[in-house]
Amino acid sequence: MPPSLNILLRSRSLKLRLVVPDLGAAQLEEPVSWVHSSDLEDPTPFLDPGQLLLTDGTQFPVAGVGGGAAGTTTAEQAPGGPPRKVPNGRRYEEYVRRLVDHGIVGLGFATQVIHGTLPPGLEEACRNQGLPLLEVPDRTPFIAIIRMVADYLAREEHARAEWSLQAQRAISRAALRPDGLTSILGELERQLHSWVALYDAAGNYVRMPRNRPVPANIAAHVSQRVRDALDLGTRSASLLDIEGQSVTLQTLGRKGSLRGALVLGAIEPLDPARADIVNSVIGLASLALEQARTLDTARRHLRAGVFEQLLAGSTDVAIRTARQVWGQLPREPLLVTASRQESPAPNLLEALELLSDDYRGAVFYAVRGDLLIVLAARAHHDKVLVLLERHGAVCGVSAETAMSGLADALEEATRAVLRAAELGRAVVTFPELSDGGMLGLLLEEKAGPVARGLLQPLIAHDAAEQTELLETVREWFANNCVWDKTARRLGVHRHTLRNRIDAAGRILGLNLDGMRDRLELFAAVQFLERRKTE
Repeated sequence: MPPSLNILLRSRSLKLRLVVPDLGAAQLEEPVSWVHSSDLEDPTPFLDPGQLLLTDGTQFPVAGVGGGAAGTTTAEQAPGGPPRKVPNGRRYEEYVRRLVDHGIVGLGFATQVIHGTLPPGLEEACRNQGLPLLEVPDRTPFIAIIRMVADYLAREEHARAEWSLQAQRAISRAALRPDGLTSILGELERQLHSWVALYDAAGNYVRMPRNRPVPANIAAHVSQRVRDALDLGTRSASLLDIEGQSVTLQTLGRKGSLRGALVLGAIEPLDPARADIVNSVIGLASLALEQARTLDTARRHLRAGVFEQLLAGSTDVAIRTARQVWGQLPREPLLVTASRQESPAPNLLEALELLSDDYRGAVFYAVRGDLLIVLAARAHHDKVLVLLERHGAVCGVSAETAMSGLADALEEATRAVLRAAELGRAVVTFPELSDGGMLGLLLEEKAGPVARGLLQPLIAHDAAEQTELLETVREWFANNCVWDKTARRLGVHRHTLRNRIDAAGRILGLNLDGMRDRLELFAAVQFLERRKTE
C-alpha cells in the first residue's frame, strides 16, 4: 500500500505537526498516492484524488495586511469581471470544499514562510469539513516530503514486483506437480489469502483437497452466477457483490466452448501484481482444461464405437472396452433416452461426461448422427432427465429393455423424441406413445384421417338411408365377432345381423369373411372411436 499520513507524521526528520483531526482518526490511514505543491486559489485541475497538497498560503491574505482576519473581507478577482469582496471565513470554506470534493487526502500548510502561524479560518474550515491539516515548519522543505513519499512508493513497487516474481515461481512449481491443477489453485489461494473455487463446464463446484470452501451463506448464489455466465457461452470476467462480499468470476475456455469458471472471493479489487498472478493461473487452468477437452473428444469417439458394438450385439466386447475407461455399463433393465442435436446446448456433453464419471459408467451416453443417446437404469434416469431439461434438450424415452433389445429401444426413443418435438414437450415416453399397443402407435402416426376416409361411405349411407350399419359393425367387434351374442345384444335375428354386416362390407368394398379386411375395418373403427374421445 502507498504511505499514509500517519507514516509521514511519524517521521522525525519531517517534523510535521497534526492540527486536524485528532490522533487516531481513520482519515490519517488513507493512502497518499503522491504529493503536490501549489499556491493557486483552485489547484484541483492539476491534482488527482488521493494526493496530499502542500501550500505556503500565498493565495491567502496575511493577518494584519489587507484585512486577513477571519472576520474581515479581501478582494477576489471574479473571472471576466471586477474584483469582489469575499469574507475570509467563506473563502477558506470554499477552498477546503474544493479539495474535499476532489478527493484530496490532506493539506500541508507551511508556516514561517508567508504566514507566521496557521490562519484560524483555514483550521476551522478543515475541522468543519473533515480535511486533515498538517503544519509544515519553516525548516522542512516541500521537496523533502515529496522525496520521502517517492522513496516509499519506490520501495513498495520493488517489494510488489519481488512478491509477484516469487508468486509466479511458486505457481510454476505447482504446475509441475502430478496434481497440477489442484496445486495451482491451492498456491493461488495461499498467495492471495482468499478462497478460490473452480467450477466445471456444467456449473458444478469442483472440490479441491486442502482448499477453503466457498462460504456457505453465498455458495448457492455463486453457483447460480457461474451457471448464468457459462450459459452465455462467452469468455467474461466480472466483479460481483454477493451478499455484501466481493467476488471475482472468470470463465475459462474458448467462446462457445467454455470449460468452467474460476471464482475468487473475499479480496479487494485486484492490483496489477495480483491481477498478473490471477491471469497466469487462468492461462494454466485453461491449458489444463483444454488438454482434458482433447481427451474428452477421444473418449466420445470411443463411446460411439462402444455403442455401435452394443447395437450389433457384441455386448461382451463392449463391456470389456467400457470397463477399462468408465468402469461398468448401465445395469439391466435400462432406459434409452434420445435427444436430437441439431443445435446442441453449450456444455451439455461435458455435463453428461461429469455425470457418467460420478456414477462410474452407470450412466452411458454416445452421439450417433444427430442423436444424443443416453443409457441409464431407472435409479439414475431422473438425474439424466433433470440434466437434459436444464440444458433445454427435447427428449424421448424408451420402455425398459435388456441390452439385447437395445436396437428396438433406440427406435422407441427416436419415435418418442419426434413426438415430443411435435407436441412442444420436453419429454415423451414410448409407453405414453404406444398406449393401446400397435393401435395406439398407429394412431400417433396420424392413422385417424385414413380411418375416417375408409369409413366415410358407411357413415354417408347411414345418414342417407337412416340405417345403423356402423353401430352394428361396432357392436359386432365389441363382442369379438360372435354372431349369436351380438344379435342378442342388438335385439335382432342372427340372419338380420349377418345381412347387415354383409351390407357394410359391400359398401366399404371389404370381404369381412377374411381376416385381413376384418382387421382393417376393426382398426378403422377403433381409430374413429379414439378421435371422438380426444
